[in-house]
Amino acid sequence: MPPPQPPRTPLRRVSQGSLRAISRSGTFPDAPHGLGFLEPAMAELADEAEGLQTSVAGLHSLSESLETFNESFASYLHVMEMNSLTTDWPQAPTDSSFLLASKREEDDARAAQAALRAAAEAALAAEKSAAEEAAAEGNTTTFGDTSAATVLQPTGIKQPTGILKKKKPKPKLTVKEKKERNMAIDKTVSALPLEFRGQDPTLRRNVESVIETLMDNSNGLEILAFVKPEINQARVNKCLIALVNRKIVSKDSSSGRILYSWNGVPS
Repeated sequence: MPPPQPPRTPLRRVSQGSLRAISRSGTFPDAPHGLGFLEPAMAELADEAEGLQTSVAGLHSLSESLETFNESFASYLHVMEMNSLTTDWPQAPTDSSFLLASKREEDDARAAQAALRAAAEAALAAEKSAAEEAAAEGNTTTFGDTSAATVLQPTGIKQPTGILKKKKPKPKLTVKEKKERNMAIDKTVSALPLEFRGQDPTLRRNVESVIETLMDNSNGLEILAFVKPEINQARVNKCLIALVNRKIVSKDSSSGRILYSWNGVPS
């Protein structure tokens, strides 16, 4: 007597069967023979793979386009920057502008010198007139008398007494002293704003002249002591303001006159 067969479930039947048996089963009579059912799935997979390849090719083309655009745009920005650095702007100052400005400064300096000369001549004429009036009134004091005490004179005009003393020339500096003086001037100029450190060569020469004048005079000086033919009062005032702001020069007005004294570069 054969042993009884164990019960079979649909899953067990599928697991024990084969694709060929399933294709010939009565459940799917129209199923393809063998592995024929894989053909539609493979065709669909091939279509999807082709679509994926097309998308990847599109992404690669987009990446190349972006790279080309980045290079072109970077080149454009570089050219624009170089163009801005090399283009001559029509409204920028030219050599003739600097020559005209220098000529105006010279004219202003000559006008200032002429005004100072006229003021000095007027003061001398007033002093001479006062001396003549004093002599006519019987005053024994004369203009050239070294023992004179006072001379009647208008208010605000100083009467010279005695023989005018000649101004002593400045002692000549040695090579070492000149080198130290130039180093001190360069150190002082380096502490000033950029416009005094070479951006305007004329302004740098002016501030060096003011610094040298202050170094040569330990006592306080008025602003007119710095005025020269090559530097007018406006430039002198600008240089002194910069030096006072850096506390290199001190400004004193306690005596009723504005005096500038040299302090040196603060450490």
